[in-house]
Amino acid sequence: MNRTMSRPFLPRALLGAGVLLTLMGCDMLGVESASSMSARREAEGKAIGGACRHAGRALEDCYSMNRKADKAAVFAGWREMNDYMRENKVDTVSPQVVPSSGLAKSGEDAKAAKP
Repeated sequence: MNRTMSRPFLPRALLGAGVLLTLMGCDMLGVESASSMSARREAEGKAIGGACRHAGRALEDCYSMNRKADKAAVFAGWREMNDYMRENKVDTVSPQVVPSSGLAKSGEDAKAAKP
């Protein structure tokens, strides 16, 4: 009788192990979970905000230049960098490249302005 009781358990155990291995393989396939995507977006937003503050850009300019970034994360990064720069007396680094998004003159306006 002991043999008959162990037989129904074996297929269930194999099925459970197969399901478990399949679910574990999702990370190996490069499928990103919602929590990791959220954490990545927040980290990117904080990095953008910190970089904007270090470059001396206004928060509104940072928002307009990075429309896809999460505004709350950008603000958090900007504020953290602001606090850090005040505590450690760090000067801003002026940006050397003018952004090409709407803040700079268009090519036709620049040509017309030249004498």
